[in-house]
Amino acid sequence: MRVGRPSRRVRTLLMTLGVLAVLAMLFVMFAGYWTQWLWYRSVHYSSVFTTTLGTKIGLFAVFGLLMALAVGFNIWLAHRLRPPLSAMSGEQESLDRYRMSIAPYKKWVLLAIASLVGLVAGASAAGQWRTWLMWVNGVSFGQTDPQFHKDIAFYTFDLPWYRFLLSFGFAAAVLSLIAATLVHYLYNGLRPTSPGARASAAATGHLSVLLGIFVTLKAVAYWLDRYGLAVKSSGLKSTEGWTGLRYVDANAYLPAKTILFIIALICAVLFFATLWRRTWQLPVIGFGLMVLSAVLIGGLYPAIVQKFQVQPNEQAKEAPYIKKNITATREAYGIDGSQVKDYAGTSDLKAKDKQKLRDAANSTASLRMLDPNIVSPTFQQLQQVRGYYQFPSTLDVDRYKVDGKETDTVVGLRELNINGIPERNWINDHFKYTHGYGAITAKGTATVGEGDPDFTEKNLPTTGKLGSYEQRVYYGEKTTQYSIVGGPQKELDYSGDKGEKSYSYRGKSGVNLSNPVNRAAYAVAFGEPQILYSGAIGEGSRILYNRTPKERVEAVAPWLTIDGDAYPAVVGGRIQWIVDAYTTTNGYPYASRTTLGDTTADSLTTGQRAVVAQQNQVNYIRNSVKATVDAYDGTVKLYQWDTKDPVLKTWMKAFPGTVKAKSQIDSDLMDHMRYPQDLFKVQRELLTRYHVTNPGTFYTGSERWEVPNDPTTKSKNAVPPYYLSMKMPDQQEQSFSLTTTLTPKSRENLGAFMAVDADAKSPDYGKIRILKLPSETTVSGPQQVQSKFNGDPEIANKINILKRGDSEIEYGNLLTVPLDGGLLYVEPVYVRGAGTNFPRLKKVLVTYGEKTAFEDDLTKALDVVFGVKSPDSPTKPPGDTPTKPPSQDPTVKQALKDAQDAFDASQKALDDKDWTAYGKAQQSLKEALDRAAKAEAAAAEKAAKPGS
Repeated sequence: MRVGRPSRRVRTLLMTLGVLAVLAMLFVMFAGYWTQWLWYRSVHYSSVFTTTLGTKIGLFAVFGLLMALAVGFNIWLAHRLRPPLSAMSGEQESLDRYRMSIAPYKKWVLLAIASLVGLVAGASAAGQWRTWLMWVNGVSFGQTDPQFHKDIAFYTFDLPWYRFLLSFGFAAAVLSLIAATLVHYLYNGLRPTSPGARASAAATGHLSVLLGIFVTLKAVAYWLDRYGLAVKSSGLKSTEGWTGLRYVDANAYLPAKTILFIIALICAVLFFATLWRRTWQLPVIGFGLMVLSAVLIGGLYPAIVQKFQVQPNEQAKEAPYIKKNITATREAYGIDGSQVKDYAGTSDLKAKDKQKLRDAANSTASLRMLDPNIVSPTFQQLQQVRGYYQFPSTLDVDRYKVDGKETDTVVGLRELNINGIPERNWINDHFKYTHGYGAITAKGTATVGEGDPDFTEKNLPTTGKLGSYEQRVYYGEKTTQYSIVGGPQKELDYSGDKGEKSYSYRGKSGVNLSNPVNRAAYAVAFGEPQILYSGAIGEGSRILYNRTPKERVEAVAPWLTIDGDAYPAVVGGRIQWIVDAYTTTNGYPYASRTTLGDTTADSLTTGQRAVVAQQNQVNYIRNSVKATVDAYDGTVKLYQWDTKDPVLKTWMKAFPGTVKAKSQIDSDLMDHMRYPQDLFKVQRELLTRYHVTNPGTFYTGSERWEVPNDPTTKSKNAVPPYYLSMKMPDQQEQSFSLTTTLTPKSRENLGAFMAVDADAKSPDYGKIRILKLPSETTVSGPQQVQSKFNGDPEIANKINILKRGDSEIEYGNLLTVPLDGGLLYVEPVYVRGAGTNFPRLKKVLVTYGEKTAFEDDLTKALDVVFGVKSPDSPTKPPGDTPTKPPSQDPTVKQALKDAQDAFDASQKALDDKDWTAYGKAQQSLKEALDRAAKAEAAAAEKAAKPGS
């Protein structure tokens, strides 16, 4: 049965559906770009969008067209150089039908192939927009590398672009060669199985030119590889991420690359000469020589140099190159000004004036008892007020004046909790519940009542020490969903004693949805058709999205790497999020590389508190920009913080007008700016190795440190740095600082204490001070101090008592403070009661030298440690029953004796550095204390029974 052609009606229907499908796809693409443009215009950074998009389009067009022309021209040329039709061999006769089938469509086939490779190449080139902008706008560093004496800008801005051009050239040459070979074969220019000449003269000349271009590009690659040695990562003993030339690079690879460059040029000339000689003999010989040279000169010779010249005396051979690496790394990470001083780490309390030392403890540091990493549930319990509010899991530390005195303050914003909305639906999620409300603050150094925070700003609406300010939080770390505000649908402002209060957003933030085109675009972009037709959207409606501070800063400055911890500050009657941002590069010569995601991870790192672009490998970093995001209207401001950074200057040339001058930072805002944690974590990781400036010591690794694990958690992750107002031995008064401890490699005793001046207004801001402890002493490190706390039988018994009734113990930040040649350790101890779900400060652990105290508050603990007062003993209040004497139960007494023996054994093992014995003693200590607690509880239960 013969099937007829489709009717005209069917053809028309199919054509209509096809046109509609194409229009729908085009509208989806339009919606994506249109909504992006609207958003950038709403935040007044439209130039970022236009510059970025224009650069991508330009690169796509130029390199796509170049690739299409290169491949298309060579296909056309190969077809034009085809030999005349003559008697075909069997093989060529079999290809004849392919030629004949292509012949009517050869122009379309040529256009299709050229377009396809052009699209792929253009898309790849568009992804290099950062490389292009850095190359075309690059500014000088004013410094040269020690090997080739080129400005560092050549390696950071120029070399990456040259490498891209080279890779593009290789791709164009290879694709052109493949396409030309196929066409020559199809049209009998190449006859690999035929007798006689295997290729026509025209095919030989054409392909030899393409091969000559390829080899010429290889010569250029060899030349650029010479400079690439300065930014090449390679292995060297005790140096992770080592970058730069070593002895074998300078004395074997470098001359080898130069020789290979010359050989490649000669080989290329031989290929081009085939245009006249019409023979492959010399080019093939030359190419074989080049390959052999690459193996012998580029591979075998450096291996011989390494084996027989370097390895027998590696330390001496590598010393000059290690010195260059140390200098470059310290400059690239901003640690070249770090100050290292020897510090005893021990102090003999017996020979000291106890009262004077006790007074010094107060003046040396404002010891923060409220741990921002612990007390979020307490803020949640006492200040959440409604289930649709929440605080971040880790609060922030800032400085506010309380009663005229600047005080370390723990701060948390009461943000919107979308999961706490009583009735979840589209209107409630996106129209009614739109914002959080208020900043809650508490003194960092004090608690009240049963160990609760001493709030300086509290309640809903908040009242306290911050004065009058805009309390509504539309933009925050927890605000990830979009909201539509300002239209017919009123928002829930907050719910108080007098019922719910409604509100309509008055800010200028967001994109206006009054326009039906905008509504349709957002309905498509967000996959939510109700945006198009909902009656809750009308005149004045605005859509708010990209609402976390990090998202907003990253969007307006995509060339910055964003710090993992944005923090809020109440400034000038507004809540401002302060965001630290970094300029980075991976092309600083001789500077060792690090992976941001690894070096900034610690026991507090979460998805919310992770550095953006965390897997970036960098070998240069500057905190070049301080940004603010207004919590009410989302306004983003970028301030130039590092006025000397060449990378920032380059980006400011590329995006003029986006970064404000440092002088425009308001004085009140400057009060709350601080040294960023992620930069400090990167620097402390580098300083575990690069505090050493002597090449010989660096090579042996004998002075290497490491960041210890956090002893207060079970995560086995690095201890986080802590903000603390304190003074180092060379300072006259306290300064807001960021501090950390370091331990010797693979050991638990303390190796160093490190602090940076974190107060943005301080003349010493950013100055890193390191106290290096003597390697021959065994000053306890964080893990050993924690073990000392846990291993003290008296303290352990008191903690076991606190645990009764299924209560949980949580250890706060273990703070370390240098004091009069020794080290003062302070740790708050929280109890999460069985009847509550939030921690309260109940005890404070303090140790100095060999003395340890475990008291109800910091003042008492310090008094006891320094011998000003005796430890508290139970007293008998008037009318009370006599204090119960210590248990006489033989099981309890034996368990406590075993605990004391185990503690003595662990101390001996600690002195002998016998970690195996130490671990066994600690386990025995735990078991003995558990036995004592159980036996005492059983004895108490027995005594409580009638007749006992």
